[in-house]
Amino acid sequence: MRAIICGAGIAGLAAAHRLHTHGWQVTVLEKAPGPRTQGYMIDFFGPGYQAAELMGLLPRLHELGYDIDKATFVDHNGTPRASVGIQQFANAGIVSLTRPDLEHALRQSLHPDVDLRYDSPLHQIHDHGDTVQVTLTDGHTLTGDLLIGADGIHSTVRGLLWGPETDHLRYLGFHTAAFTFTDPHIHAQVEGGFYLTDTIGAQMGLYGLRDGSVAAFTVHRSPTPDRPHDPRATLRHTHADLGWLVPRALEHCPEPEHIYYDQVSQSLVSHWSRGRTVLLGDACGAVSLLAGQGASLAVGGAFVLAEHLASAPDVPQGLRSYEQQWRPLVRERQRSALRTAHWFLPPTRTRLLMRRAALRLAALPGVSRLLAGALTGKPAPVVREHTRLTPR
Repeated sequence: MRAIICGAGIAGLAAAHRLHTHGWQVTVLEKAPGPRTQGYMIDFFGPGYQAAELMGLLPRLHELGYDIDKATFVDHNGTPRASVGIQQFANAGIVSLTRPDLEHALRQSLHPDVDLRYDSPLHQIHDHGDTVQVTLTDGHTLTGDLLIGADGIHSTVRGLLWGPETDHLRYLGFHTAAFTFTDPHIHAQVEGGFYLTDTIGAQMGLYGLRDGSVAAFTVHRSPTPDRPHDPRATLRHTHADLGWLVPRALEHCPEPEHIYYDQVSQSLVSHWSRGRTVLLGDACGAVSLLAGQGASLAVGGAFVLAEHLASAPDVPQGLRSYEQQWRPLVRERQRSALRTAHWFLPPTRTRLLMRRAALRLAALPGVSRLLAGALTGKPAPVVREHTRLTPR
């Protein structure tokens, strides 16, 4: 069986790894010229963590991970105002690492036979019933038994087969960005922790990386999802008054092409597959960056998809079974993210004070579990009794 995967991000790489384990010939197409180097720190837990363990990836992920036990919110002067223990959000294990490092680990895990092609944008899709053919922008064609659209929230595959992006994205009212820079003074202040401004309207988070650089994460409210012409100028304007180390960090903000910048949205698609094409990860089930579970759902979803394809009598049945299992979980996470978005970036000072109070209460026995459940949803295993775990 031959699989063509569009997208060499977390979902696409995880799917390539697991499908090859089950004997598939896999080609991964990525429109970018190379791996993405900018990205934010993620707390990787939940179904993705379970899947990574079953795929034998956990040792490498923990090797690349950081020992961060809590996120600390600081005021304009850098005084801690509240904190939240990261471990309380994990039901059975967690590792904190950067998104680029997670992608790096997944690339390293691929078998040499997996054909990974960068600078290979997709142009057309033709479903022939028993096969699917794709045409690249350079005119080359590939034919497979399955096409997986794992190309993110702005999915080309979804656009070609499901229609305009505006029909499938629910904008949540925020923009987000991430970049890295070198500043020994800031690194010394944030090394070993994850620090966020305790602010309304806009927020910056900083953490020190092991190579001596500093990673910055930002989020701010915006009335429209449109990307600004100059992301750097926008960040310097929207975050200028946050105080603490933020003005100094903004001085290091790189040129726009070196900034990860995007809207915060959810993807909503009525059916995840059409013929021999299926959507995976953020292409069909983006929860929102604020919910912090996109990477976990990407790896978990890729694992579930591969297992159902391995156990089903044919590809169409495998795609139906995958969606039947995975869609309810994704929808539940999306609903949870909608309910709690204001918690991550309070719109008013009253909401800010309420968050501080909630985080103090979270330190009490039993309350932390309630808070974690409200923010991250119910635990969900990636394996069912009928799911195939051994390669063919």
